[in-house]
Amino acid sequence: MYFKVNKKEFSDAINVVSKAVSINSPMPVLHNIKLSVKENYIKLTASDGDISIETFIKLKDNNLEVISEGDILIDGKYLGDMIRKIDAEKIEFEVLDGNLCGIRGNAVNFEINGINAEEFPLIKFNQPDEKFILDSETFKEIIFQTCFAASDKETKPILTGVNFNCNGNKLICVATDSYRLAQKEVLLESEHNFNITIPAKNLLDISKVLVTESDIEIAVDDKKALFTFDDILIQTRLIDGLYPEISRLIPTSFDYELVIDARDMLNALDRASFIKNEGVYLVRMQISENEIMITSKSNDIISQEVVTPISFEGEPLDISFKGNYVYEAIRALNAYEVKICFTGKMKPFTLTSTSDDKILQLVLPIKTYN
Repeated sequence: MYFKVNKKEFSDAINVVSKAVSINSPMPVLHNIKLSVKENYIKLTASDGDISIETFIKLKDNNLEVISEGDILIDGKYLGDMIRKIDAEKIEFEVLDGNLCGIRGNAVNFEINGINAEEFPLIKFNQPDEKFILDSETFKEIIFQTCFAASDKETKPILTGVNFNCNGNKLICVATDSYRLAQKEVLLESEHNFNITIPAKNLLDISKVLVTESDIEIAVDDKKALFTFDDILIQTRLIDGLYPEISRLIPTSFDYELVIDARDMLNALDRASFIKNEGVYLVRMQISENEIMITSKSNDIISQEVVTPISFEGEPLDISFKGNYVYEAIRALNAYEVKICFTGKMKPFTLTSTSDDKILQLVLPIKTYN
């Protein structure tokens, strides 16, 4: 195997697939990137067994010259580091003897032992029949507005993912850790029927690769989801199990309605939420028609701040919650004004944007003895 390739394109492709390289995997072969070199392209593949990524460098504008074809596995971390350290416009890559590889550019010459490509697990990037299109901005919004609410505890594996449920042309994406919930609704151009849960960690990894403005084709079945854009394919496993029925958790009627300036509230919560009380960033919010008193305290510190509401309907309300939960919920709404609706002191409350009813956040209050 011997080829010459544009350094930037090679480095970019390595950075993409590196998101799936597992340096801690008990299978050493998964520490590697697979290079498959053909006459008109180089294919790079990596997998951690949970998420797999494949991308191509295709022949165009003298960016690639293939002298001989072949396949090899190269340690992903070392490969990326070596390419970054070569100060040259083009990189030469050659299998010298057995699995010994030479990587050259200008006066720099690295040698590294590769591994026989046949040891890499067979990964089929075949496309499921159920597929739909999302623009990249919408897909990034789904990830940003839901993943943070997924659980980080493996005791309930299904809650570590984001549920994608579509019946007709309405796609509902939900994440919850049982104490808060984030829901994003998207209308698709065609009708579909599926209910899958994708690991939130994998979605966040995909978002790191999404530098494109192209549309994303998403194909799903009951075992996997395949994301295709530009010359990149990303495949993730699904989480087995039935996702909780969340519609019954979301209140439909309210006794209190508060509208606030999002920036004012974020700033106040940021100043209050650094104080831990018995391991919890507990914030107390006392709401009346003319002011919101935000209080947090520990044995050593007390913080109080007054925020002026835009509007408030209902009797005065005294409620406590995890400050970082509400902060993250408001931040995810990405709105100028936020509407918070309550049904009682110990009932879940919802946060929505006054300008976008397709995204909803829900937080459970905490019982305190003031």
